[in-house]
Amino acid sequence: MHPASAKWYDRRDSVFIEFCVVDSKDVNISFDKNKFIFSCVGGTDNVRHENEIELFEAIDENESKHKRTDRSVMCDLRKAQPGKSWPRLTKDKSQPRWLHVDFNNWKEWEDDSEEEMGNFDQFSDMMNNMGGGDFQPDIDGDEDDDTADSDDEKMPDLE
Repeated sequence: MHPASAKWYDRRDSVFIEFCVVDSKDVNISFDKNKFIFSCVGGTDNVRHENEIELFEAIDENESKHKRTDRSVMCDLRKAQPGKSWPRLTKDKSQPRWLHVDFNNWKEWEDDSEEEMGNFDQFSDMMNNMGGGDFQPDIDGDEDDDTADSDDEKMPDLE
């Protein structure tokens, strides 16, 4: 048996682990409060993979789930204490060779306050609404007002 290559990332309510096994079959996943076990048969050689992880913190084993695709198995481990950041996936400080951080999905969320996120949403809404106002340029050249711009004055002749 070989451990499957995996990558993980942290979110406010969950920790996500993606096991990179192509054409996985016989997928078995065991969610325990402090432990996680993944096993499957995968690839063209039908190699048996098994990974066992002592987790950094407790999870809600009843709310945790997984989804299998042709290229990988994605696991959503629901945190028992949502809102608490996990600096690593494993209880042990040394990281297994088969486990990597998924930097494409990593986000530093623990410094985001609810107020800052609300302000960002308001700013996004404002940016989406810009440009659609009542302003319409005068394309006919007709001017309704009697004011003249300073650049409308005749320039003096050159000597």
